[in-house]
Amino acid sequence: MSSHWSATVVVLAAMARPDVCDAFTANTFQQIRSTVSLFASPSVGIFFGTSTGSTEDVAHLIAAEFGEASSEPIEIDGLKGSVSAAFAKYDSLVVGTPTWNTGADTERSGTGWDEIYYSEMQKLNIAGKKVAVFGLGDSVSYAENYADGSGELHDVFQSLGCNMIGYTSQEGYQHKSSKASRGESFCGLLLDAVNEEELTEERVKNWVAQLRDEGILETSGEAEPAEAKPAAPSPPKIELAATVVFEDQALAEEIISEVKKSRSGYMAHYNPRTDKTMWVSTDGRSSYVTAGAPGYE
Repeated sequence: MSSHWSATVVVLAAMARPDVCDAFTANTFQQIRSTVSLFASPSVGIFFGTSTGSTEDVAHLIAAEFGEASSEPIEIDGLKGSVSAAFAKYDSLVVGTPTWNTGADTERSGTGWDEIYYSEMQKLNIAGKKVAVFGLGDSVSYAENYADGSGELHDVFQSLGCNMIGYTSQEGYQHKSSKASRGESFCGLLLDAVNEEELTEERVKNWVAQLRDEGILETSGEAEPAEAKPAAPSPPKIELAATVVFEDQALAEEIISEVKKSRSGYMAHYNPRTDKTMWVSTDGRSSYVTAGAPGYE
């Protein structure tokens, strides 16, 4: 455990309610503002299939470049029967595969992708989701069929109506042909861990930067904020909890104490699925959310 003392408190609720705000000094709120950090769920899910571990290694490099914006790499072999739920957790997907059935027309990955391409995945409702493909192959020994499996991975997602991004140039590669070619480009990031391993990290770094530029972290379909209109004064509803990391344990305990006092006249509604508690005032005019079950016990 770090030397920082952590406490989950309803800072937003405290800031929004005068009876709680009055309990804190301006200096206290300045400390809150300088230490508070709101943690959102990752928006990019990274999924891969692998046989030798090389594709998994690349998936981890990609995740490291995205940082907290992406999930930890998830192997597709363990998701049979739950692919829809797994994909639904993320706004965008980065998916990767090796190629083993070189030259074949279908099922070219040699991984769990082959088992769901034309069965479970065909039932997915993911049209419009941003998807980027990466893949590994041997551009020298299999120069005529370099990373063919990546092309199939791309085409399955494209056929489901996904917004395919992350196309890359074929310049600098040693292959002669590939089913992953789309015109003058590859359908995603292709890598060669056998003959061009020294280029992998730079290629991954540049590709993730490209995906950011192409808007992979942007949530599509969000409504524009409505123009503010005058309304009768009422306590604002707070529907987010904040995780605060304090150097000062006494300060954190003070804040927790005041927030607990502010709950008078509120009823707790705990959601075990999200592990969050919504506190709703008895008059139904205000609410706020805390992490975990009711109470700080």
